[in-house]
Amino acid sequence: VLVTHDPLDAMVLADRLVVLEGGRPVQRGRPADVARRPRTEYVARLVGLNLYRGQADGRTVRIEGEGGARVELDTVDHVQGEVFLAFEPTAVALYRSRPEGSPRNVWRARVAAVERHGDRVRVRLQGPPLSAAADVTPAAVAELELTPGARVWAALKATETRVYPA
Repeated sequence: VLVTHDPLDAMVLADRLVVLEGGRPVQRGRPADVARRPRTEYVARLVGLNLYRGQADGRTVRIEGEGGARVELDTVDHVQGEVFLAFEPTAVALYRSRPEGSPRNVWRARVAAVERHGDRVRVRLQGPPLSAAADVTPAAVAELELTPGARVWAALKATETRVYPA
């Protein structure tokens, strides 16, 4: 038995994980399964994913966003009922004006924070309607003038989402 506060140690050294949140177990399983299908926002943050709970109908997931805003995100998975929708911060593209083209999921957000994250920059987006983390290059930060308070458009391709039963 290994007890650690370091998610990387846990993922690399463990055969099975038990994630505690507030002193209670919230998820257990093999590291790859926990990383692929987090069940709480806390676990999603540990494994580096954006996570939302919503209602699926076909290839659309309705999420109760911030401030009571409803958000519909398109996916490639055909599912029904209560689900989790997850995606990587690297899957979120940022724009100063509304993007045209293939991304079916587009929403307005405000930059809440800009933080160094390895060789990338983690941009924390705040809604309404949706808060998310986006990883971009330092060049994109400069080009898009991403500073706290800036308004941007976020885009997410349906193929970049993962949907699984809640």
